[in-house]
Amino acid sequence: MPGSAALPDGHPVGHDLTGPVGEVAFTDGAMIQRPGPMDDTTDRRGLMSATLATVNAPARTLDRRIRDTLDRLERDVDGWFATADPAGLPYLMPLSFLWDGRSLLISTARTNPTARFLEATGKVRVALGPTRDVVLIDAEVREVIAAAEIPAETGDAFAAKAGFDPREQRGAYPYFRIVPLRIQAWREVNELAQRDVMIDGKWLSTPGTDH
Repeated sequence: MPGSAALPDGHPVGHDLTGPVGEVAFTDGAMIQRPGPMDDTTDRRGLMSATLATVNAPARTLDRRIRDTLDRLERDVDGWFATADPAGLPYLMPLSFLWDGRSLLISTARTNPTARFLEATGKVRVALGPTRDVVLIDAEVREVIAAAEIPAETGDAFAAKAGFDPREQRGAYPYFRIVPLRIQAWREVNELAQRDVMIDGKWLSTPGTDH
């Protein structure tokens, strides 16, 4: 990929090393200043060293990955929601969500393919985070709630988190309560083998205080 670095084995680092001086880039969630001209080998080597240090970080423990996943569910505002119609035609859409400790609450127009596919199949896959801090959630719809029937406290909490209130939209904007069945979380290849943190709706550990 033009402008991307790669490790010796060809694994893409995925960070754009080109661009005007002073532009802001993001490296694994951390904001950095772009280096100067690309013939400045000192700046290039410094940026590559910082990136490689992140790539080569030790694998997190299961408890740490569960805590990080819970933190992302609590803090993140949006995620990618993948659904499909009964024939398997896929549809991907970014949506805001509210996590209540057990389920994700989303809302979208009933005419939207996401809403139609959720009502038809009850299945969804959710992706959170950047590609070097992945959380994948396989989930199912447990409840569909009309906007007029959502409890006021829940509706208010969703509006505050998402930045929009489905109860005030024109047309039908139902809420969908989505319950995770399987969750996977990883950052690098050294976490892939044990990327499951939830199976059959149960966390694989009760996080302690390890780091």
